[in-house]
Amino acid sequence: MSLTRQSGVPRWVLVPAALGAAFVVLPLVALATRVEWGSFFSLITSDSSRAALWLSLRTSAASTLLCVVFGVPMALVLARTTFRGQSLLRSIVLLPLVLPPVVGGIALLYTFGRKGLLGETIDVLGLQIAFSTTAVVIAQTFVALPFMVVSLEGTLRTAGERYEVVAATLGARPTTVLRRVTLPLVLPGLAAGAVLSFARALGEFGATITFAGSLEGVTRTLPLEIYLQRETDPDAAVALSLVLVVVAVLVIGLVRGTRSTAL
Repeated sequence: MSLTRQSGVPRWVLVPAALGAAFVVLPLVALATRVEWGSFFSLITSDSSRAALWLSLRTSAASTLLCVVFGVPMALVLARTTFRGQSLLRSIVLLPLVLPPVVGGIALLYTFGRKGLLGETIDVLGLQIAFSTTAVVIAQTFVALPFMVVSLEGTLRTAGERYEVVAATLGARPTTVLRRVTLPLVLPGLAAGAVLSFARALGEFGATITFAGSLEGVTRTLPLEIYLQRETDPDAAVALSLVLVVVAVLVIGLVRGTRSTAL
């Protein structure tokens, strides 16, 4: 009661808050109760499971790198410049956040597929992107990139431009200001965006299976492996699902840590 009074939160708010927490926690508890702990490690270390996990980690790391390479400049442009159509551009950049992943996969297929917008040109060069490991990375980057842009743009706007203006006044070139002032200042936001992008890429399913398919060791990531195991080996599906939950918890902890450092 004392804590409620100090925080100014009405007592009745605690009831829906508790129900909301239960709504999130109970399915996780139910999942944990269905795990066959006696065979847990054998289930998550089977050949197909290890191949899917390793592929997910590699592709998620690659897509996170692409999110940093593309997302940092995009966030800088959105946060530090003003131009006509900026709001529209921001909406388009954030579109994958609300777009069903399978729709994103179809869009990518009609862009990079053999008969796609760029696919025929790429095919002439002897390259095939669709239904390859590269397609997995592209699909993951497509859905994860907005997380980097949103996180970093918010950090840039919160940090303001006063230090950058001072550095520029002292004669520092724009690239020097970016390297020596801006990026160190927003490093916690950049780290949080990278972690969130990695987590989103790791859990990607819809765009991946539509654009890359499900070939073991090539395009079958851990979420796809879980989906397939659900029909043939439910115990393995549950065990692998728990692995993803643990990874998600670790990711949330890393994000909170970077946010606390920023504060």
